[in-house]
Amino acid sequence: MTDDSKTTQVLELPTAGRSPEGVAVVEPSGALGAGSRTAGNRTAGSRAAGNRTAGSRAAGNADAMSAAKESLEDYTLRFAPRSYRKWGAGVVATSALGGIAYLADFSIGANIGISYGTVNAILGIVVAAVVIFATGFPLAYYAARYNIDLDLITRGSGFGYYGSVVTNVIFATFTFIFFALEGSIMAQGLELGLGIPQWLGYAASTLIVIPLVIYGMKALSKLQVWTTPLWLLLMVVPVGYLVISHPDSIGDFFAFTGKSGAEGTNLASVMLAAGVCLSLMAQIAEQIDYLRFMPPKTAENRGAWWRAVILAGPGWVIFGAIKQIVGMFIAIYLIATLDPAASVHANEPVHQFLGVYQEMMPAWLAMTLAVVLVVISQIKINVTNAYSGSLAWTNSFTRMTKSYPGRMVFVVVNLVIALVLMEANMFEFLNTILGFYANCAMAWVVTVASDIAINKYLLKISPKVPEFRRGMLYAVNPVGFISMLVSAVVSIAVFFGAFGAAVQPYSPIFAVGLALVLPPALAVLTRGKYYLRRSDDGIDLPMFDADGNPSDAKLPCHVTRLEFERPDMVRSAQDGPDGEPQYISSLALSTDKSGELVLPAQR
Repeated sequence: MTDDSKTTQVLELPTAGRSPEGVAVVEPSGALGAGSRTAGNRTAGSRAAGNRTAGSRAAGNADAMSAAKESLEDYTLRFAPRSYRKWGAGVVATSALGGIAYLADFSIGANIGISYGTVNAILGIVVAAVVIFATGFPLAYYAARYNIDLDLITRGSGFGYYGSVVTNVIFATFTFIFFALEGSIMAQGLELGLGIPQWLGYAASTLIVIPLVIYGMKALSKLQVWTTPLWLLLMVVPVGYLVISHPDSIGDFFAFTGKSGAEGTNLASVMLAAGVCLSLMAQIAEQIDYLRFMPPKTAENRGAWWRAVILAGPGWVIFGAIKQIVGMFIAIYLIATLDPAASVHANEPVHQFLGVYQEMMPAWLAMTLAVVLVVISQIKINVTNAYSGSLAWTNSFTRMTKSYPGRMVFVVVNLVIALVLMEANMFEFLNTILGFYANCAMAWVVTVASDIAINKYLLKISPKVPEFRRGMLYAVNPVGFISMLVSAVVSIAVFFGAFGAAVQPYSPIFAVGLALVLPPALAVLTRGKYYLRRSDDGIDLPMFDADGNPSDAKLPCHVTRLEFERPDMVRSAQDGPDGEPQYISSLALSTDKSGELVLPAQR
């Protein structure tokens, strides 16, 4: 497949329980749980494997096999192997951009426009877009180049093996906040079009997602590709009609001054608007969930590869910014042209598009199309929110407890939290909720971007190749962990007025500024000693091929009895029956409760 051909092909990720190409079942060589093992089996740390009971070995194997079976659905808990990444760069980019069809941007744009006026809101959108693009670029590059998700990138970019758990919680919070926001928008559409009470609409928008989430990213990718043409038609046509048929609406748009009524530019208002938009910074994590399936970068596909990474990675914010401005434009049109009292509902996308549709067609058809647009958009994004959130919770829980309860447990957890937020009417406090959350998202993403751009490439203190395997990393690296906590705490304190009303609007500056300068400062202070617990993973095979792409050489995991590609493997601390080296996948190692399989630290 060429990189630019067949861009409408569905990016199908593997179904749970199916062994994808290149992940073969192999006979164990002294595998754990494959029978009795003599007490004489050696470990690299000189600990006898016989100290473990048969029961604990069986329990460890059960967790490892359970995690292996389910994680083969999408490789989210581990490295995405080359043997599965068969799509061209254009296919990956198309699928990644299918996930930004959400309507929250329209609400965000309308809210900040009504609050701060058109000029201040647009400047805020631009400021946020520049920050999001600049910080998202190194993350997107690392995901596509090394085929790992943002959690795995975070581990080796200043946080450590357990330190990145807190960022998983931040990302999980992003998913249920925006699930609640999108679910609220869908409930508004159901109430307006079908007369369903909002409380019941909240429940319906939650329950309808569960069957789709069961089938994971495979179902989601199909849903996105198949529904995108209709979504584009329903969104673009009314906006084009409005501009062509009411050209005077453009002048009204730029003249709108918001609730304050003050003309001109106000820096505080610009930063408050930017703070709300910056809450979307964590969206890069969902884009990365696709970008890690990029094909290897070669001389032949170099141009297509870079275009896909930039467009579908940090480039998502360009489309997001456009949607925010469009949402603001329609809301101001409704207020200024149709009815000043429309401001009550002008921030609700279903009312925005209904108002325009009604000028184009009969009322019944306008209502039908407005509801269809809202429902399609919300299902498209909320399947992703529910799915990604469940994976973030599962990843954190598995690492902390060394057990794997199953992803669907956390699907329910994430959806229950989102439903509670919806029933509490979070939509009425949208600016405050998003402004507060933005500080956490910025602290995380900017810290990782700073470590990659400055510590890895400029100072060369942080290892350039991202490490994510247990045993290779320290539990916590203070460089990223402390940087993120300090920047988040300080910026949140500023956001809530702890340092006075004069600096309160500038919390995004504190979040971005501290997260940018603290990682290099702490890396220099600690001399980079907490990045790697080991520099040698015990495998005498190259990690990369001649083009610098992760190797596709395969090794058997002696716990799961599956073959995994070289970047996902590490030598086990437990040798075979005859003293031969054994290898273990990062996935199986994460569920080893005893720690006997983890290589000792290097001095």
